[in-house]
Amino acid sequence: MTLDHLTQTVNHANDGHSDARARPPRTNAAALLRWIMLAVAATLLVLHFLHLNADFPNHSPWMDWAKYTDEGWYGDAAIRHYLTGHWYWKGDFNPAVALPVWPAVEWIVFRFTGVSPAAVRSLTLCVFALTLFTFYRLIERHTRSQTHSSGPALAAPIAMLFLCASPYFYVFERMAILEPLLIALTALALLTASHLHPLAFRGSAIRALPPSLALGLLLPAMVLTKTTAIFLIPAVAYMVWARAGYRLRAALRLSILPALMAVSLWLAYIVLIVRPHYLADYKYLFSANAYTGIELEPFPTVILNTITDGAWMGHVLYPLFFVVLALALFWRPRLFRNPLVPSLLLWTGGYFAFLAYHNNLQPRYYLVVAAPITVLVALGIDCFHQSHTLRGKIIASTLATLAVLGIVIPDAILQLSFILHPEYTFEAAANGIKRIVLSDPTHPHLVLSISGSDLTLMTGLPSIDDDFGTLELADRVKQYRPGWYAAWNELDDDKMDALTPLYHIERVAAFPAMDDPDRNLLILYRLDPTLQTEPVRTHKHHTPKPLVTKMGQQPSTNQLEH
Repeated sequence: MTLDHLTQTVNHANDGHSDARARPPRTNAAALLRWIMLAVAATLLVLHFLHLNADFPNHSPWMDWAKYTDEGWYGDAAIRHYLTGHWYWKGDFNPAVALPVWPAVEWIVFRFTGVSPAAVRSLTLCVFALTLFTFYRLIERHTRSQTHSSGPALAAPIAMLFLCASPYFYVFERMAILEPLLIALTALALLTASHLHPLAFRGSAIRALPPSLALGLLLPAMVLTKTTAIFLIPAVAYMVWARAGYRLRAALRLSILPALMAVSLWLAYIVLIVRPHYLADYKYLFSANAYTGIELEPFPTVILNTITDGAWMGHVLYPLFFVVLALALFWRPRLFRNPLVPSLLLWTGGYFAFLAYHNNLQPRYYLVVAAPITVLVALGIDCFHQSHTLRGKIIASTLATLAVLGIVIPDAILQLSFILHPEYTFEAAANGIKRIVLSDPTHPHLVLSISGSDLTLMTGLPSIDDDFGTLELADRVKQYRPGWYAAWNELDDDKMDALTPLYHIERVAAFPAMDDPDRNLLILYRLDPTLQTEPVRTHKHHTPKPLVTKMGQQPSTNQLEH
């Protein structure tokens, strides 16, 4: 096959789905409806930026311990570098070694805004806005009206309305965690893959090179944002295959430069940066997260739980996703001819596979599958409402309208409730701790806490983690000598064992915060150093060396469950 022939094949394959030029003229009513939905979506998006320092909504349907820890953990490198000049604290929890993209983005923002929850939450909302723009472009590129009388396709504005009205997206897209950026990068990778051109040593090479280079950057960025991105790569591969006209050889020619570039960049990072300097921290992140519960329950139970817990993303939208699949299979199979639909299904299926394997079903993990599912529902509604007959059009349009309103109205009501009733209990507790710590010049300001990174983000107080680190807690405490310990609800025995050889522990304050029964009281302890005496030398009995299977401190069972 010649390069000219390959170019024609690729362009012809795209023309069947990217046909804004072939759309019928817009009717006034359809155009008005389109702009109304986009205006409502934009208004709701703007409301996301209110009350950025507020708690994750208390007593919400989503009980996820990420609201106590993850915003600080995964931005810790940027937070510490801005406050102390050092991003890496030896022996402590350093997830940026394996997941450097998000803290790198945060570091750039902090250079202009300083460190604060409002800054990082504004950043993640800007990432969400990028996700919305990318999905809009993707949907517009791959949808068109089926009849001249049905008006313009409405899948894109419907999807924007669903995403912006969703209270589930509202609470998690306002958190500075890894999932929002992973979604945005995956959507960008799909959009870039749909613009690939075969490379040629002529004038067209200039047009072909940028998409290939962009995809070569996006793929390692996805994996270095969150390693579970490897489960999303098949979705991008399908889009490349569709772009090549569903021809394997053409797809290989399109993908060879992005693939080589992606692998080379990832290997360069591992070989040149991680392996010589931070290999222990890199391995520790996977050791601490190696927990998988798929073998702890019968396989059918794991699969059932994985699927049913998807209801977190919406009690109307999620069941409607399965209705859309059934109707597409038996009534409108042409929906699957849109290459975006199989790509989004591979995205959904790939991440569901990870969720089932990990079997640690937390609401935040479902955010990555909620995005493609929401878009698929919008694509299905838009496809089904179009009909060739007047009677069929009236019935289909009525059902589509009811489906849209059935999703948007309850979602928007719950979201507005969150917006109108913000609480600031965690911020108040953090500021209370800050006042006490700064008022005592006799103790170091360093705080030991599972939520220490979040406290640093909110107050600027330095901290180390009490549950994760390449050094055992007792060794980490000896190395860093914290002056304070902040614990949720109680002082655990393993923490006592690590602290009591060096400190007298004095409870000085308690602050009610958040809503989890196991984590709703943040207790501050002052660590008073004990007098150290020379140990009495005795004959040491020989004991067999214990078998060491993992490095560093391993998370508690309670922490693994969350």
